Amino acid sequence: MDLKRTIFATMFSCLSLFVSGQQITATLPESKHDLVVIAHRGSHLVKPENTIAAIEEAIQLGADYVEIDLRTTRDGYLVLSHNESVDQQTNGKGKVRDLKLEEIQKLTVNSKDGMIYRVPVFSEVLKTCKNKINIYLDFKDADVEQAYREIKAAGMEKQILVYLNKAGQGEDWKRIAPKIPLMAGIPVNIRTKEDLKVFLQKTNIQASDRLADPMLMPALKENGISVFLDVQNGIEDPARWDAALNKGVQGLQTDHPAALIQYLKDHKLRHEVIVTPAKQ
Repeated sequence: MDLKRTIFATMFSCLSLFVSGQQITATLPESKHDLVVIAHRGSHLVKPENTIAAIEEAIQLGADYVEIDLRTTRDGYLVLSHNESVDQQTNGKGKVRDLKLEEIQKLTVNSKDGMIYRVPVFSEVLKTCKNKINIYLDFKDADVEQAYREIKAAGMEKQILVYLNKAGQGEDWKRIAPKIPLMAGIPVNIRTKEDLKVFLQKTNIQASDRLADPMLMPALKENGISVFLDVQNGIEDPARWDAALNKGVQGLQTDHPAALIQYLKDHKLRHEVIVTPAKQ
């Protein structure tokens, strides 16, 4: 998530989409809990990041979302990789976009347990997550139309939240898949309710990972914007979780999903959402 702190001011210019005079509104995926826990790159301190095993671990722990990073191979396949190259994650060398899928699938992902892990393709990830966990899709370097085609083929349209990384991605998603919810950081210069109003008139996001001023939280809630703060770093601990929770956020992205979930349970903050069946 390193590049997420870069502000792409131009990405927010034209994200609102109108069709036949009516605005299409995207909504966040349904979650089982009112306070969302997002497993950063899967449960990657237990299993290697961005692997099926790390995702399955996050599912078993009861996380609400798994955050994954999407990139495109030289021959046009979508695979998971946080970094631009495979050098750090695997026993191979080279940038993902310069390698063919066949080459990437021959690589083994670095691990501490001696087990063999592979770089998964997006379709495999979608199948693993379906009806089990929502996906926080960090859209690193991929084609929107292709990604949505695979999402739709898997029947996962209602379990995806897309994080925007580059200028133009928002416009592409709203044009191709207007019902898919989008997420981006609220620019640091947005500090008043009036600033936020102007900003949201030009954008169409449903969530943010950044909040320059906690005083904006009521205004964000009024506008239906959820805040999922990043708490993962080398000093992630209960004090850091409390600092984020005290801002009134709706979710946390963590490197320690098991510990955070247990902490929330112990402090009676892990509430299940009660869904009332619709009357027939």
